[in-house]
Amino acid sequence: MSHVIEDTHKLCTAPMLDWSDRHCRFLFRLFAPRAMLYTEMVTTGALIYGDQTRHLDFSGEEHPIALQLGGSSITELQQCATLASKWGYDEINLNCGCPSERVQKGNFGASLMLEPKLVAECVKAMHDSANAPITVKHRLGIDESDSYDFVSQFVGTIRDAGCTTFIVHARIAILKGLSPKKNREVPPLNYEFVYKLKREYPDCTFILNGGLDEHAPYNQIMQKVNGVMIGRAIYQSPEFLGKLSQSIHNCAPYNLESIISKVHRYAINQIGEKVPLKAITRHLLGLFHGQKGARTWRRQLSNPDLLRANDPDLIMRTYQDVFCS
Repeated sequence: MSHVIEDTHKLCTAPMLDWSDRHCRFLFRLFAPRAMLYTEMVTTGALIYGDQTRHLDFSGEEHPIALQLGGSSITELQQCATLASKWGYDEINLNCGCPSERVQKGNFGASLMLEPKLVAECVKAMHDSANAPITVKHRLGIDESDSYDFVSQFVGTIRDAGCTTFIVHARIAILKGLSPKKNREVPPLNYEFVYKLKREYPDCTFILNGGLDEHAPYNQIMQKVNGVMIGRAIYQSPEFLGKLSQSIHNCAPYNLESIISKVHRYAINQIGEKVPLKAITRHLLGLFHGQKGARTWRRQLSNPDLLRANDPDLIMRTYQDVFCS
């Protein structure tokens, strides 16, 4: 059963490699009850030949949740879409935006934008084998292929294959000479191209990604696209996600003390399943961003000597000592 509601895509959390694991997503869900959560990218090879449970498991609280896949083999993507569908994911997203050298060597990610017909075949095959919607995350272009016509033709080709939801990182990707980090900073943002895509393809859902932080004019943006996807800004300050959830989804204000209590109980359960405490606390360091005591909070929850005991009470004890005394 799909857990996607009509306005879910108004607020999405970004797939962030090595960051948006299930413990991170649990925290995000506490701040944003109706947002669409995205996993970090999982390659088709990792799913087919690796530990499927480790890559695919998630908790029921995470719904609605999307699995992001990286790959370019039609057969492998079809196989993985079937797996994701059986696992209960609400959406399956194909990565056509990652610019890393490792991803390029695997002939997927942003380099796929140069092969829209292949992407269309992949999307159709995934669509035919899964009962969850297939979406695509992409850039505005690659290197010299940076015109509006280029990205418009890419979107049009994929739309004709059955994909109607596009998450657009509003920058081009520079595949040679720039690291993934620099590719998030150096190519200039071009929101106007994304707005133009929405006008040209009004029947499709467009989600804006890239450069969005607490200073962005969200009321204006939401009048021009269907939703926003945010990554590092909410990871570095999860409370910002809570504020967006209130303004975009009209959710109730979050209660930080209640969230800490729920994370504490979650940590107790996870440690009972042999999960190390540091796998959870590393995602909590952005809490209380900019507040008095935040530095002590970060220092305590990242202290190797304190984490070695694997005691989940460290979370609640630190909160009470730093913010309640």
